[in-house]
Amino acid sequence: MTILWSQPDSYIKDVQHKLEQDKPLNFNTVMTVMNRLVDKGLLVKSSGKPSKYAPVHTQEQFLSIQSRELLEDLGPLVVNYMFDAMEEVDEELLDKLEQKIKSLKEGRRHELES
Repeated sequence: MTILWSQPDSYIKDVQHKLEQDKPLNFNTVMTVMNRLVDKGLLVKSSGKPSKYAPVHTQEQFLSIQSRELLEDLGPLVVNYMFDAMEEVDEELLDKLEQKIKSLKEGRRHELES
């Protein structure tokens, strides 16, 4: 992905050559991975022969999406672990968390009422 963010509309060979600066890679291996990224909606593939590939999202958008998905998946576990791991509770921090929770609840109530 990093290669394609820096050089959108690249051919498989272009990506392969860049990757081979670190270690030799088979063309078919690179092609398989790139086509899987197309299937996952992370890359788009041109209809020309040979095809060019480009990222669907900028690097910043991609990282934002991935971070959001990770937080949605792990959020409750992280919060529970964080509270379980706290030995000394900072009253000011607890007050801020309590305010944030109240604010979130009020926002949800307003959404449901609308």
